[in-house]
Amino acid sequence: MLMPSIFRENLLDDFFGYPSRGQNYHAGINEMMKTDVKDLGNAYEMTMSLPGVKKEDIRAEIREGYLTVSASSNTEKDEKDSQGKYIRRERYIGSCSRNFYVGKEVTQEDIKAKFADGILTLVVPKKEAVPATEENRYIAIEG
Repeated sequence: MLMPSIFRENLLDDFFGYPSRGQNYHAGINEMMKTDVKDLGNAYEMTMSLPGVKKEDIRAEIREGYLTVSASSNTEKDEKDSQGKYIRRERYIGSCSRNFYVGKEVTQEDIKAKFADGILTLVVPKKEAVPATEENRYIAIEG
């Protein structure tokens, strides 16, 4: 193997000769927060996949023109045999976030958000950037 394949979903899939995710790969950070952005004319609709995340574990904020969406997940899978002994026990704990530049004119009150069935939908209005106008500051000339 000379170089990792660029035709895989993840460049590290065959780095060091073994896949970076196994058969029991949990839909974690690599599968979370995949986002589609749709132009609605006067706004952008963003749909973001957040599988296994609860509404209370999602936070969206806007600061200095950047919309930041962060999510955390804490899931456990327990399987027991008929006598209550563990056969397999898996846990996934993680968090991730994404930033999108939406402009300094957009405020948190402008953005509408909805979360259902593991999909976060955000509607961000388009706002024209107000060009900075240079104030003419004249010096009074006496005489």
